[in-house]
Formats: sequence, structure tokens, C-alpha cells
Amino acid sequence: MPRLNTGLVGMKQSMDGAADGGTAPGRIVVVSAAIGAGHDSAARELGRRLSALGFRVDHADLLDQLPWRLGRLVFHTYKGMVNRAPWSYEALYRVTDRFPAAVPLMRALLRPLHRRLRRLIPADTRAVVATYPFAGQVLGPMRRTGRLTVPVVTYITDFSVHSTWVCPWVDVHCAAHPLTGARARALGAADVRVVDPLVSDRFRPVPAAAKRRARERFGLPADARLALVVGGSWGLGDLASSAADIGATRAAEPVVVCGRNTRLYRRLRRGAATGAGGHVLGWVDDVAALMRTADVVVENGGGMSSREAMVAGIPVASYRPLPGHGRASASVMAGAGVAAWIRRPDALRATLTDLIDGADGHRVRSAGLALPDTDTAALVADAAAGAEPAGPPAPNRAGALRAASLLAGAAALVVANRRRARLAAERHPPGRASAW
Repeated sequence: MPRLNTGLVGMKQSMDGAADGGTAPGRIVVVSAAIGAGHDSAARELGRRLSALGFRVDHADLLDQLPWRLGRLVFHTYKGMVNRAPWSYEALYRVTDRFPAAVPLMRALLRPLHRRLRRLIPADTRAVVATYPFAGQVLGPMRRTGRLTVPVVTYITDFSVHSTWVCPWVDVHCAAHPLTGARARALGAADVRVVDPLVSDRFRPVPAAAKRRARERFGLPADARLALVVGGSWGLGDLASSAADIGATRAAEPVVVCGRNTRLYRRLRRGAATGAGGHVLGWVDDVAALMRTADVVVENGGGMSSREAMVAGIPVASYRPLPGHGRASASVMAGAGVAAWIRRPDALRATLTDLIDGADGHRVRSAGLALPDTDTAALVADAAAGAEPAGPPAPNRAGALRAASLLAGAAALVVANRRRARLAAERHPPGRASAW
């Protein structure tokens, strides 16, 4: 399988052709999954950038391709395990990451999706991108067998790299930090690129005046130190305990973002009304504006919220991380220096104070702002520029063989009936009495 070009010559040629009135650069298909918001957020941002470059972009959800509504089952099982039985998710994460046969077994189980997913890739597609690990385990084998002839790129949305993120037949794996890229190589990724964190340019450092306006918009105190406590779009994890621990330190006032977790929102709102402290928000459409209010972001998943805070120049702390990918990402981010991992409640006060006002905060902010800036969309565009269109899906050979067999059987039956009729006519020509 050829490696992709490192430069952007192909993309520039393709875009110049489009600008001069030639053909458009083609179509890119991005395959994600609605497991939390991180995978879809990266997919949307990539799609926005590719559209700005002139590509047509299609989005597909891998879970929607599972038969018998199994996608809903996967969705609710994951959510239930993380919220109600975190030990079970931790065990599943570790077993599937360390057991050598786990990923090949997964590929075998996902094989029925090859034909379904291929139908979603139009003939003018020039590259396919996966922002969800299982999608790469479907697209990679399709690439190896020739069912898919265009380049496949996997964008790893986590700082940690679970084994399911890496498929040897994917052309390029993209990582947002060198440590993440090194782990992907160790797991067998052939071509790894360290790229930007795929965060909207609305997340950026802002002056003090913009911070004051944002706090006024959300009804937050103008002069207090605020710790934004996040658990992803689903409000996963023990956010209530995290907020209570932070409030007890007096180092910062917690602002809890419950996302779509309406039960948590109602419970915390009742506590705030009775004087339990803290600020409670539900679903927030303008996350970039909310991020501007924070002096520190306290997260538990190592996902999109972490990357958004880093790009915005806000120090990040991992506290009470989720099992599995949450703990793994907390370890990688701390090792990379882009976040602090607070392992005990008695370390909260000193760490938060230092992150907001001290040297540690300056170091963490600087490391976050220094994340790579290589444009992921430009890399994908370059891959697409050097590829022939995918063409229509290959015919279903099994179905074609069954159809041919049926046609052959029908033809044989017709021939046999004609022969039988001819023999009958020879035995009993017209005008001759039958022996019976």
C-alpha cells in the first residue's frame, strides 16, 4: 500500500483546477459514531474545513449500519457501563486492549458491515476518514481486499490509543500529540502523522474584556475564580462529587456543565437552590463562549473538551477520570505536560491554585497552546488529490452467483420441458391415435 505524499502539491493542483473552472476536487466520506460528542465534533470540524477547500463531504454513522438496531444497543450499553458499572467498562477496556486476539475478533464480527458501508461511498469519493475506532476496523480490511480503492485516514480523537484505534491496512493514522503518535506506531500503525487537534478556530485565547462579557452572558460572577467541571456531552462521571470537592477547597467556584444528563442537572440545581454552592448549567450550545469564562477546566474523559480548553489557552486538570479511556488519557496528558492529573481530593486546593495563578498553570497553558498545527484537512485533501475516484460498489458476488444459479436452473428446466414436449410429439404425431 503506497504511503501518502508529505507535501500539499497534489491538493494545490486539485484546488487550482477547481478555481480555474475545472472539475471540483471530489468527495470525502467521514465515518464517525454518536458515542458522546467527541467523535462527531472532530468529524464536523474536519468536514467544515474540507468543504471550505471545495470538497463535497458526506457524513456517516457506523452505528446506524449495524443490523437489528444493534447500534442503539451499543449506545445504551456503553453509557450504562460507564455510569452504573464503571468497573465493568474498565475491565472490558483493558481486556480488549491487551488480549492479542481481541481486535482480529472484532474485525471478523464487523465484516458484515463491509457491504453496507461500501454502499455509502459514492463513485466520486476520493478518500474516507474514520473518527471512530471501529470504523477504521471496517474500512481497513475493505482497503486490503480491494473493495475500497481510495485512501483511508483514521483520526484518533483520544490522547490515549486503545488497540482498536489502529488497523495495519489504514493508509494514515493522525494523532494530536507526539506521545499519541508514538503509541499508535507501537501498535502497528504504518504511517502516523502528528496533526492539529481539529478544534474550531472559535476556541482561542481572549482578552480580559471578552472574558467578562462571557461571564455576564452566563450569569457567572465577574471576579471569582471559576473551575469549569465537564463530563462530555452526556455529563458522564461523578461530577457532583467533583464539584463538591472543588467547592470545599475555596480555591475556585465550580461551574458544572451537565450536558444532556437532565437527572444530574435537576439534582444539582436543587442543591444550588438550598445553598449547597456552585453554578449548574445544562446543555450549552455555544461551548466556545462558555469556555471563555473559565480560569481552569476540570475534565474526566480526555476528549474534545480537553482539546478545546488547550487551544483556548486555559489550563486543564483531570480529576476523578472515567474508567478506561478517561484514566488512560489522563495519564498520557499528564505525561505530555498538557494537563495536571489530580489523583486525590487533598491535592485539589494546591493544584488548582497553582494552575490558576502559578508557574504550573503557565507551563500547562504553554504546552496546550504548543499542540501541533499541521492541518488535518490539508493532509486528507492531499491524499484525495492523488487518488482515483472510488467508482461504484463491486457487484455482490454471492448474490450474483445465486442469481446465475437460479437462471441456469430455469434455463435447464425450459430446455427439459421443450425436449419432453418434442419426444411426446414424436411418439404421438397429429392424427395418430394414442395407444391408451
